[in-house]
Amino acid sequence: MTPRLGLYVHVPFCAAICNYCNFNRGLFDPQQKSRYVEALLREIRDAPRTPGPHLPPEPAGAVPADTVFFGGGTPSLLTPDDIGAILAACREAYLLAPGAEITLEANPETVTPASLDGFRAVGINRVSFGVQSFRDDELRRLSRLHDAARARAAYAEARAAGFDNVSLDLMMWLPGQRVTDWLASVDAAIDLSPDHLSLYLLEVYPNAPLKEDMARSQWSQAPDDDAADMYLEAMGRLERAGLVQYEISNVARSGRQSRHNLKYWRDGAWRGFGCGAHSTRDGVRWKNVSATDEYIARVRSGGAADRGLAEVQPAATDVRMSLFADVRHLSAEEQLGDALFTGLRLSEGIGFGDIRARYGVDVWERFGRDLEPFEAAGLLQRNRHRLWLTRRGMLLAHEVMAVFV
Repeated sequence: MTPRLGLYVHVPFCAAICNYCNFNRGLFDPQQKSRYVEALLREIRDAPRTPGPHLPPEPAGAVPADTVFFGGGTPSLLTPDDIGAILAACREAYLLAPGAEITLEANPETVTPASLDGFRAVGINRVSFGVQSFRDDELRRLSRLHDAARARAAYAEARAAGFDNVSLDLMMWLPGQRVTDWLASVDAAIDLSPDHLSLYLLEVYPNAPLKEDMARSQWSQAPDDDAADMYLEAMGRLERAGLVQYEISNVARSGRQSRHNLKYWRDGAWRGFGCGAHSTRDGVRWKNVSATDEYIARVRSGGAADRGLAEVQPAATDVRMSLFADVRHLSAEEQLGDALFTGLRLSEGIGFGDIRARYGVDVWERFGRDLEPFEAAGLLQRNRHRLWLTRRGMLLAHEVMAVFV
């Protein structure tokens, strides 16, 4: 049986560039946006002919998919008509399941009651707001364009538009942030009663303007022990509020886990569209070119769609004309390592039977000797069927996961 794909659509445009961001994005330009949407529509409609490197063509509308995720960037800078056209192309190219989860990432300052009504009318049924903090001083330090009041208003507008699946993103370990500051944002989020929350630890990249801002203003991040307290106390409060942890950084009410993101953590398959979008299917991982104008030009020239997927290798043709910037054929060991690495991010952990059925490997027989110290330290637990991280183990997840790679 063909697994249901997740479809990811990358929208690289932002109204302003946050000083901490390391994603593939650029400033919004109306003319470039129009060209980009046209390119997206073509790439998606061509997808059945180009399902992935070295994969055979498929009939349009035959391959099942059950999630669509508009990520960015700031996808809410597109109009409802843009989103509707892209979704129509997805339905033309794939067999999109009834009740598919269709998510739009949004920044609070970019939505209005009218735009939210429009997004819902064209098929969006889940909204994920990049709030980051409910403290105005922290939002200013992150160069965000909204304030806490606007975040609350956008949330209320989404509910008024009929969205019954709303997620919020928050960031912890911000410059100058104390444990009490962070927990105030967590409590503010709980007061809104969202269906889902993602809690991210700020990573300050070497080339990010925030790093210079921190040096100039003498801001610092809290000690590691405080960061651990932020995480553990937040998870406890959220759980008491009915938001149950299902992944290292994510909590949700019953039935509101991100079905799309679960594909990443449950060894699923997905197809990405747009500049810099990643795809994984049938042991092959590939990525589109990252630059927006280059992506548009390659789609317009035909890209891999008209040149033949077998030709994306440099020895066969001029790789600059391919839409794919990178193609990797994963070995069985690499696929196993990825499945274990991502699966251990989930609160449910790794199912021994699932891994044995798919890869023919007894996880504990292969890795048990290296994992035993983590189990003895209370960071890892197991029974006859599963292996999972404890909450404290999630703080040291990468040390545990390193066993698999």
